[in-house]
Amino acid sequence: MKKAKVEDNEMRAEYRREDLGPLVRGKYAARYAKATNIVVIDPALAKAFPNSETVNDALRALLAVATKATGLTSRSSARATKRRTA
Repeated sequence: MKKAKVEDNEMRAEYRREDLGPLVRGKYAARYAKATNIVVIDPALAKAFPNSETVNDALRALLAVATKATGLTSRSSARATKRRTA
């Protein structure tokens, strides 16, 4: 079996372009954007947080402080506030 030449970049004779369907530019772009979560931080912050682990630790600590400060818990609901007012 012979190897194909590098300059032989044509489609085989048995294939026709029409048989392959329409070309769609960016067909999966929306799905990819939805599945990824990339955040770009300021260069000055990048020096303080050299990797994603330190960023995540800092954000978790900030979330814990904010949750304690507001008194919100995962079990807080509107029903609890109705009981207090009644």
